[in-house]
Parts: sequence; structure tokens; C-alpha cells
Amino acid sequence: MITEKEPGTGLAARVPGSKSLTNRLLLLAAAADGTSTLRAPLVSEDTVAFREALGVSGIPVKSGPDDAFWQVTGTGRGPAGPARPWCADAGTAARFLPPFAATGHGTFLFDGSSQLRARPQRPLIEALRALGADLEPGPGNGLPLLIRAHGIEGGELSVDSSLSSQYLSGLLMAAPLMRRGLQVRTGSSLVSRPYVDMTVALMRRFGARVEESADGTLSVRPGAYDATDVVVEPDASSASYIFAAAAVTGRTVTVPGLGTDSLQGDLRFVEVLGQAGAEVQVGPTATTVSGTGPLRGGFTVDMGEISDTFMTLAAIAPLADAPITIRGVAHARLKESDRVAAMAENLRACGIETSEGKDWITVRPGVPRPTRIACHRDHRIAMSFSVLGLAVPDTISLDDPACVAKTFPDFHDELRRLFTGDATS
Repeated sequence: MITEKEPGTGLAARVPGSKSLTNRLLLLAAAADGTSTLRAPLVSEDTVAFREALGVSGIPVKSGPDDAFWQVTGTGRGPAGPARPWCADAGTAARFLPPFAATGHGTFLFDGSSQLRARPQRPLIEALRALGADLEPGPGNGLPLLIRAHGIEGGELSVDSSLSSQYLSGLLMAAPLMRRGLQVRTGSSLVSRPYVDMTVALMRRFGARVEESADGTLSVRPGAYDATDVVVEPDASSASYIFAAAAVTGRTVTVPGLGTDSLQGDLRFVEVLGQAGAEVQVGPTATTVSGTGPLRGGFTVDMGEISDTFMTLAAIAPLADAPITIRGVAHARLKESDRVAAMAENLRACGIETSEGKDWITVRPGVPRPTRIACHRDHRIAMSFSVLGLAVPDTISLDDPACVAKTFPDFHDELRRLFTGDATS
């Protein structure tokens, strides 16, 4: 059951800032004319990698006490090379920073971990080439990626966004720095549309002029961004694990700062929990989820637009009273791991009957047996199965518990505090 009102009292969760917002805001602040302040940014492996990649590109980010805020001073134009930005495991860095670099001048050599090198970059490479960028990609059109920047003219472009919306977001954010701006057609294949909406909303907050026509074409006019101070919302994807844990343990948990005005589409995960029987209250400034008993299954849900949360649902689906089918997640096979296959593999290892197709997974009810989960260096696998472990104690262990540092460094401590320890501390 879902109600839209200010949530009641629940244990207050400490969810870190949104990775999606933090890295977009870092890029926009770097492209703006003046100093921007990002308050309550996410401090994690991915965002630190993004921040350091900006630093080696001549745009240092100054930290306030305890990283309570970051200050970014941009010049209103693209960066100047030479630079060798290291993206580590951060897909957003590898997809947002090259278009920005191409609007500047000099050489930029982008590289990252073996995991990031394996992730697809082809649509971004093709788009930048179509815009006149001089670049040399690595094997399979991936990293390492060399860009010889001399500015970008801009103009009209079609982008294949069937694999990831990050390519489109990266191009859009760089568009005001292109000499003619950008008119980009996405067609009907765009995945994770809420992330593009988030990108456009943030661009407008920094003063960009962005319009969308009836046929879906996005037009961005040339011009400088304005420096802006922004408070980063808690991460809705990370909050999904806290909300799911409340649903399966029968507790009531509130995430402050995440409500009806959120820019993050992944908050819609609570709608799925409501469909599964949890009580959900969404207010202007907070969201509360309460567990009401065994989960209800027997439904199919398309999670294509909130695919970072599909694993959260898949991991707790064995606890439902009937099968649950998740659809629309083919692009999740191209993330840090093949997430559809990894979830099916681990659920079967738990003794749970699971079937999968190209863009779907069905999980049937069952009692998990003791299992060591193969995390595949993927933070979302580790966090999802940790929630299942709360509901079925002493059954789930992780082969790489530390991989959660990618987006939620204090995840395990917070889960213990809320659900197994002293939640008042």
C-alpha cells in the first residue's frame, strides 16, 4: 500500500549521497564559469575516481571538513590537456568525461580497471566521431581512449541509447560547450529514461537551455553554465536495500531527504515494494517503508527504467508467496557484471528455482540454503544478497563484502545498526 503524505516515525537511515547526482554535478560544476559548491556529496570509490580524474585534467576539487562539501571552480569551457584521467571502475567517469574533454584542447588518455575496460563504449565513440572528435579507442571500441581535443562544432546527432543512457547524458552535458550546441535524436530505444531526465533537470539548474520536441529530439543551445550551489540527495538506488530490508524484517525505516521532489527515478522502487505488500509512505522530504508480513508475489514488473534496483527485488523474491518475474533488464547484462546471469547463478546456488531470458528473470519461492555469494566485484550484488541474509540469518556470506565501497562504504555497518543492533546510536 502506498500513500503520499509526510511519513510517520521510523528508524532514520543514514544513506549516503546519490552517486548519479554527485558525478553529474561534478561535471556540470567543472564546465561552469565560477565556483560551485556540492553539499553532502557521496564520498565513495566511484565519486573519488571522478573527482581525481577532473583534478588531473586541470580542474581540482577542494574538500570541506570531513568532506561535508566539495568546491569546484570551472572556467566555463572545456579542459586543457595533456592529461591521463584514470576512471578506475567508474562507468560514469568513462562516459561523462570524454565528451567534456573533447570540447577542450590538448590530449587526454582515459583508462580504467580491467572491469571498466570490458564495458561497452561503442555508441559514445561513434557519436564523438560523428561530431568530428579526433580519437583512438582501445580494443573493441573501449578503454583506453585517446582524445586529441580541438573543440567540437556540434549540430545534429543520433545516439544508440539501447545499452546505456550514460552515453546520452555525457553528450548532453557537454553540449553547451559545443560551438553550435547539439540536437540529439534518441529514437524508441532509450533505456533508463529517468536518468536522462535527471541530467536535463540538473543542466537547467546550472543555466543550460534545453528543449525537447514532440518527436523526442533534445536540443541544447550553446552557452556557458552558471556556477551553482547544490545539496546532493541521498542515493535512491542505495536506499532500495534499506527499504527492502524493512519490508522483509517487519521494521519501519525512514530515509530523510528522499521524497516526492526527488530527481531520482529509482525511488519508484518503493512502488514495487508496495505491490509486494509493504506499507509505503512518500512525503515531500522523506520516504518510509514498513514490513507488514510475508511478501506477496504472483506478479510481473517491468524494471527497465529502474534497473539498478531490479537485483534488490530479485534477491528478496524467494521470500514471496508466489513467483515474481522482472522484465526490461537486458541492459543490466552490460553493467559491472552480467547482472541478470549473476543473480540467477547465485539464487540457484541458494537452492532457489530461477529462470532467465535475455531481458527477464523469474524467481520462485523457496527457503535459501547456506551459500557463499559470488559478488563478481559488483557492489549491487553484495548489497542485494545482504538483505536476503537479514531475513534468513546465518545462510548468506559474501566472497567480496568490501566491494560495497564503490557506492556505499558504510553499508554493512548501517544494515547492522538498523536491523540487528542499536538503531539509536
